[in-house]
Amino acid sequence: MFVSTAYAQSAGAAQGGGLEAMFPLVLIFVVFYFLLIRPQQKKAKEHKGMLESIRRGDRVVTGGGIIGTVSKVIDDAELTVEIAPDIKVRVQRSLVAVVLSKTEPVNDDKKDKKKDSGDKGGDDKPKSGASKLKGLLGGKS
Repeated sequence: MFVSTAYAQSAGAAQGGGLEAMFPLVLIFVVFYFLLIRPQQKKAKEHKGMLESIRRGDRVVTGGGIIGTVSKVIDDAELTVEIAPDIKVRVQRSLVAVVLSKTEPVNDDKKDKKKDSGDKGGDDKPKSGASKLKGLLGGKS
């Protein structure tokens, strides 16, 4: 009550323009664009190119972590991946996470010839786990 109203109103508030108030928001958006949005777009573009270039014979890792070799490209959306000898699964192309190795497509004719030339007349009977262990430990297999 001892303070005059004229004294309390004499300090005027600083009034900035709308552009000055928007500058920090624009600056934050620019930083986010260069640190988050742009690298993510670049990574997505590289992944799309990788998916388009998948062909038969490539070793791939699926989104679930399964590693296998592409045995057949069905269409733009599906692949057949061999995850073990004679075990093939159909996988969506978009779920391939990584291409481990790009190889030349395997021809079935050449594959059969390599099997025939590599056969040295040895025992073709697969060994069981126990017989392999006995062989390692010095026992008779």
